[in-house]
Amino acid sequence: MIVEKIDTFGGHRSPIYTLERGPTAEQFFSAGGDGQVVQWHLDRPDLGELIANMPTSIYALALHPASGLLWVGQNYEGIHIIDSVRKQEVASLKMTAAAIFDIKFHKSDAFLALADGVVAVVDTDRLVVRKHLKASDQSARCMAVNPVERELAVGYSDNVVRIFDLTTYELKRSIAAHGNSVFTVAYSPDFRYLLTAGRDAHLKVWDVEKNYILQHDIVAHLFAINHLAFSSDGRFMATASMDKSIKIWDAETYRLLKVVDRARHAGHGTSVNKVLWSEYHNLLLSASDDRTISVWKFS
Repeated sequence: MIVEKIDTFGGHRSPIYTLERGPTAEQFFSAGGDGQVVQWHLDRPDLGELIANMPTSIYALALHPASGLLWVGQNYEGIHIIDSVRKQEVASLKMTAAAIFDIKFHKSDAFLALADGVVAVVDTDRLVVRKHLKASDQSARCMAVNPVERELAVGYSDNVVRIFDLTTYELKRSIAAHGNSVFTVAYSPDFRYLLTAGRDAHLKVWDVEKNYILQHDIVAHLFAINHLAFSSDGRFMATASMDKSIKIWDAETYRLLKVVDRARHAGHGTSVNKVLWSEYHNLLLSASDDRTISVWKFS
């Protein structure tokens, strides 16, 4: 595998915490500690557009697939919904005083992972809170939706991954998954496996069809794993770490294929917080505490 850094996007004034795909394949959004929400174009790297400016940091962005509106989780203020074309806020919901760490959609539900341990279920049509799922006093950090099994996986700061029913919202299973906070969860593209990682630097693979039995336990990084993401073709997986590196894995065998770091590839100089695999030429985007977004091409 050959890796090439083809672009660096700069302009944020603080660490970048989140990336989200845009309305078209070549577009994406970024946000972070400076409260700015920026829309970028992979075919025009000089064309960054500020579409919203919040007074506090942002950990979560999510593009609603049906409406094309961008949901912004502003810390301590709730949800702001942005029309990225008009660069206008079209709705908001002040429903929490806690930080919002993640947002996921399923049908007419939006699930919000909150710092007070609540997963809030919001009706996306009426913009009202439908349910509070409270299974821990520690932060709900990350989520993944499995539409096949109709399950929602939530990773918490109490080291546990909890599985909820997407329809009834009932807690179905608790997995004592890690030795420290769980920062990222993702179902494999075929939804047969759940992958989890976090502060203990382990990458774990759980067999969904066999009651979430542990299949693999990989010591994947030196420090915390902040995020993981699958490539658009489902062949590869990327992990982003506080150890400043990105690692590329075979998505079927979980064999390590490439380490992308500063020494070998002019990678990030500080913690890598988020990765996003774009459908645009299968490029990988990475966001860091160093206030930049790197664009990677693999062949």
